Amino acid sequence: MRLGVLDVGSNTVHLLVVDAHPGARPWPATSHKIELQLAQHLDAHGCIDRAGADALIGFIHSCLEVAEDSGVRQTLAFATSAVRDAPNGEDVLARVRAETGVDLQVLAGGDEARLTFLAVRRWFGWSAGRLLVLDIGGGSLELAVGDDELPETAVSLPLGAGRVTRDRLPGDPPSADHIRAARRYVRAEVARVVRDLTRHGEPDMVVGTSKTLRSLARICGAAPSGEGPFVARSLRHDDVAGQLPRLAAMTVAQRAALPGVSASRAPQLLAGALVADAALDLLGAESLALCPWALREGIILRRLDTMLDGDTMLDGGTLFDPNPRS
Repeated sequence: MRLGVLDVGSNTVHLLVVDAHPGARPWPATSHKIELQLAQHLDAHGCIDRAGADALIGFIHSCLEVAEDSGVRQTLAFATSAVRDAPNGEDVLARVRAETGVDLQVLAGGDEARLTFLAVRRWFGWSAGRLLVLDIGGGSLELAVGDDELPETAVSLPLGAGRVTRDRLPGDPPSADHIRAARRYVRAEVARVVRDLTRHGEPDMVVGTSKTLRSLARICGAAPSGEGPFVARSLRHDDVAGQLPRLAAMTVAQRAALPGVSASRAPQLLAGALVADAALDLLGAESLALCPWALREGIILRRLDTMLDGDTMLDGGTLFDPNPRS
């Protein structure tokens, strides 16, 4: 079966088309994405502005064309923190539904963490033991820990690299006072959930997903993406901490010249490093392994699981229950 996953994130809107059936590994067929930076299309009240909504709808139309041309049978469409946190998020969803026919489902932060955890578990398998998973998105940080396929604890914090940059790190480069204040804020937020994530014991493996962590790993010496998804990549806490003074002194243009850092992600790299440093430090992790699978793959895997359970999707193919049946 050819499935499409339409992911409306804070940074990127991404249609991933895969060939998949229950019991098999999803195999990517094609990808169509744009760095829309929806989180940057916010007005003074945090609402998604008209230009952002227009750009989103226009790109969704192009995604529908790609999905049809690719022979997609069902599309799972979802949105994360940029739409979830916007006061006018429901209005934007209604416009998308009316003008494209796509019923975007908004994932709660905890569900993002659970589905990402599922993808990581399937990638590394049971031999990885107890997993602690970190995902630094544009709008939020997801953390999850557990021994099984679904985590025992899953939390979402307002620490996305784009959000921290926008709200806490003005200037190019930001001042030392702003960086210090952002660091205090990030660490206080992470500290709130440390006990929830560590009270049942230490993880056997710490894993990171997301473009932010991959970019940080790349500038710390990890293999480039061109070497493929099966090359082992990791990110050490000492390396992240060591990069912070360098990143803090750089302009956005200088960060964009670093290996593996795109121009669109360069403004967020310092904030991402602050979040990664805080999470690894406060959770007592010396390093993390990078996983090429994340939320989109978790949604696909969960959909395949429901097919095995005998469930069916509603007409239109965009409605999806990310939660396992109890």
